[in-house]
Amino acid sequence: MNIAIIFAGGVGARMSNTGVPKQFLKVYGKPILIHTLEKFQDCPAIDAIVLACVESHLQLATELAEQYAITKLKRIVAGGSTGQASIYAALKAAADLSTSSEDIVLIHDGVRPLINSKLIEDNIKTVRAYGSCITCAQTKETVALVDKSGAITMLTQRPETKLARAPQSFYLTEILEAHERALADGLTDIIDSCTLMMNYGKTLQILECDSQNIKITTFDDYFLFKAILEMQQDAAVFEFQLEED
Repeated sequence: MNIAIIFAGGVGARMSNTGVPKQFLKVYGKPILIHTLEKFQDCPAIDAIVLACVESHLQLATELAEQYAITKLKRIVAGGSTGQASIYAALKAAADLSTSSEDIVLIHDGVRPLINSKLIEDNIKTVRAYGSCITCAQTKETVALVDKSGAITMLTQRPETKLARAPQSFYLTEILEAHERALADGLTDIIDSCTLMMNYGKTLQILECDSQNIKITTFDDYFLFKAILEMQQDAAVFEFQLEED
């Protein structure tokens, strides 16, 4: 069983919007969260979806899932105060759905909608082959590591530097065990799943994605997403017209 874990527990503080969590902002008449959920809904390799949602918008999320026929969405749980807490809540719900110790979870941001079925399926194949899959993009610029004073301590080589994105995929039993170990160790605000797994000695395998697999965090990202969607729609129309000529 392959289960998508979508976490959308944030409130969009960095977007300075009017109070609507960023995952519910509309792009071309459809909430960003629905753009994301539809990619997993439409992927044949996904059997179920679990959503961790900001608690104040649980009812809205339920209504939107019904409106847009996200039939694979089997559980909606309240997100926690951190991303780690939200993912853990969703993982526990996924465990209730699980039918095998070989079940895989794909952990993905609700505001990262520019994915496709091939990337989802390749994540699953990579977990089957290597035990984990961290979707990454190639860096385009040199990355500088700095200390607290702002002094550069290391400059990385671009071919050896990747940007960790999502999905981040694992066997459900392994990632759930890591979360429970972290809580037992008093770790409650680990930034993402790959950091959590590395903290407990897990070897991680990367899968490269293109640069369009962005997370919508700021208004710049919001407008970039709109531009990319428009470009994709224009390309689709152009290809259709070519076929008709």
